[in-house]
Amino acid sequence: MRFIHCADIHLDSPLRGLDFYEGAPAAEMRQATRRAFANVVDLAIDRAADFVLIAGDIFDGDWPDFNTGLYFAAQLRRLAEADIRVFLTYGNHDAVSKLTKSVPLPKNVFSFPADRAATEVIASLGVAIHGQSFASEAVTADLSAAYPTPLGGLLNIGVLHTALSGREGHQPYAPTTADRLADKGYDYWALGHVHTREVVRENPWIVFPGNTQGRHARERGAKGCMVVEAEPGTGIQSVEFVATDVARWDHLVIDIAALASEDALHAAVQAGVRATQGAAGGRTLALRLTLTGRGPLHHAIVSNRASLRPQLAALIGDASAGMAWLEKVRIKVTAPLDLARLAERDDPIGLLIRSLDTLAADPAEMRALADSALADFWKKLPPELSGTENAGSLDSAAALADALAQAREQLLDALAAGGVA
Repeated sequence: MRFIHCADIHLDSPLRGLDFYEGAPAAEMRQATRRAFANVVDLAIDRAADFVLIAGDIFDGDWPDFNTGLYFAAQLRRLAEADIRVFLTYGNHDAVSKLTKSVPLPKNVFSFPADRAATEVIASLGVAIHGQSFASEAVTADLSAAYPTPLGGLLNIGVLHTALSGREGHQPYAPTTADRLADKGYDYWALGHVHTREVVRENPWIVFPGNTQGRHARERGAKGCMVVEAEPGTGIQSVEFVATDVARWDHLVIDIAALASEDALHAAVQAGVRATQGAAGGRTLALRLTLTGRGPLHHAIVSNRASLRPQLAALIGDASAGMAWLEKVRIKVTAPLDLARLAERDDPIGLLIRSLDTLAADPAEMRALADSALADFWKKLPPELSGTENAGSLDSAAALADALAQAREQLLDALAAGGVA
């Protein structure tokens, strides 16, 4: 038998903030989650899959209107026409209590209930599929504990939306462990919730397929689903990842150490874009570009931040024939100074270097300094601006660290330009 395991489709996820990025194909990106799910359906039909498993977070939340549900139902009808069954659970984003709208789904679809674990048997294939949906967003119980014992003589699959014992960036919903899942005696655990693809274990198979389409710069690289080959009695034979994303987020790092001119920097950026685009298979590419290293271009980069982004955006567009756009530029270059020697100086320059190093190593002190320095600013900020994205740009420790790094490099650049060595 052959089945598809996918999760975290987040159909019609709003992808907030795209309009703030000049040159971003906002309309195309907002259709990406739909097109990615259509690719999952295409794959199931092309590979003649026997069934499709969807392990939660089909939707990003309650629908603003019925179009989201109608699109999903239309794709499921395509599977029904190909005689492919669908077994799905709802997760934290589309928990039963969160969805206030619904549309009838085709008869080839089985939705696991939220009040108990249930089992569906496909006798003709010799497979038993066990699962349970989320009743509410914050499920803190180990749902897998109540999953039924495996049925003898059948291939047993568990469908579960969970963070296991915890995964960075994801709420610890339906917590459990790989050992507990393995002890159930199932052949394959089709997990969802974690957007990074991960094969947790191969005996038995415990798999996060990741989401089907990346939605922001932290969800970088190929996204897709798993194609699984299996047989009752012999178990899982193969697990293959297949990309379904139509737009890809990625990071490009350029080291300036060996670059002697701005032309050399431009050439390095364009070469990196072409290589990244080739690896993305011609998909629309959203790039986060980081300039790093120590070299003679430090002054040109640090002193021209305002004009640097449009220059790089144009270079990226040219190198990719318009298929890539610049999501963000991160400047992490270092001034060509002997900082260790400067820090030892018994003068204001040495004190400055040591103070900057101390702040960078102590997030609590940096937070206290920022709060003190910006207290009057926050009080005077007009109410209509206080809730904007940029107004809260120093709220996180990471944002503060970036701000300190930028200030540090500007100060060091001024020292270098003034003849300090």
